[in-house]
Amino acid sequence: MALASKASFMNRLHPLRRRLPALLVAGALLLAGCEGEPAGTGNHEIAAAQGSTLARIRARGTLNCAIHTGQLGMSYLDKRGRWQGFFVDYCRALAAAVLGDARKVRFMPVASNKRFTIVQTGEADVLSRTTTWTLTRDTDLGVNFVGTMYYDGQSFLVPRRSGVRLPADLDGASICITKGTTSELNTAEYFERKGLRFQSVVFENPEEAKLAFFAGRCDAMTTDAFTLTVIRLADAAHPDDYVVLPERLTKEPVGPVVRSDDEQWFEINKWVLNALFAAEEMGVTKDNAARMRSGSRDPEVRKMLGGLPGFGKSLGLDDDWAYRAIEATGNYGEIFDRHIAPLGVERGQNRLYRDGGLIYPLPMR
Repeated sequence: MALASKASFMNRLHPLRRRLPALLVAGALLLAGCEGEPAGTGNHEIAAAQGSTLARIRARGTLNCAIHTGQLGMSYLDKRGRWQGFFVDYCRALAAAVLGDARKVRFMPVASNKRFTIVQTGEADVLSRTTTWTLTRDTDLGVNFVGTMYYDGQSFLVPRRSGVRLPADLDGASICITKGTTSELNTAEYFERKGLRFQSVVFENPEEAKLAFFAGRCDAMTTDAFTLTVIRLADAAHPDDYVVLPERLTKEPVGPVVRSDDEQWFEINKWVLNALFAAEEMGVTKDNAARMRSGSRDPEVRKMLGGLPGFGKSLGLDDDWAYRAIEATGNYGEIFDRHIAPLGVERGQNRLYRDGGLIYPLPMR
């Protein structure tokens, strides 16, 4: 799901471009008179006093979290009209860490082609939805990727009766693609490498692409495999009439995104996500976190959970930040089992490294 690369001369302006968001935000804060109570120590105290993201969130009393407009498993409205999902829970954990209450989140559904703008302008504090981490996005857009929360790859959804078994079987096919996603460039590059042809049928948003595919306007639909699996299960009248091809065209590491002009806020997000990973590795769950906070024999566990003092100081948070995050949502495995596993999606690469996956928690010390 990618935006087009910048021209080479724009890349030479990279250092200036990286500083512009900070200058613009600082100016806007001065004009608006936005202030927040300083948080943390040292450089973080100065940043907070000048209107850091954390200070503004605390002054506002709410975390602004941009999410998908509706994707089963990742971010969706339940029967009570409450947002649920894998990436939704990340924001709840984050709110618990920085505000002390997982309920203090304003969820902001945003379309694919608007998701970076809402972060760049500061309207959203964090983008938490299926967004692929790429070089050009990481360097050209004034944003930082917090980490990989879900490993995926691009594939194709096709009618079973088509007989298509491999992407190469789609030579000459028409393919539904959403505008402003990495799928556009990935598909073109794949077919070029293979010396094959295809007809790109581009739509402004995923909903239009999905409807067109099931209406027979395209021979195939392409995006990340997880999304295609959800579409097959939730939107096809007869799911068994369709198949997601097993071959992956690309690597699609997806995860939360923040602006690049606030190092403290980037660090907080990075370590909240890592705490969810580490909690699973350490056996800390939503139910036993309170007990392990003081009763674990592992000093790293007690430190992470605030049982030993001083662990939140460098982030500008109190010592209980990770404990609150884990108590609010459970560890990474619990979040996955609650939202992704019920869809029949295997953890695969999203297992911990010790179980053959790619999730490798950083040391919580």
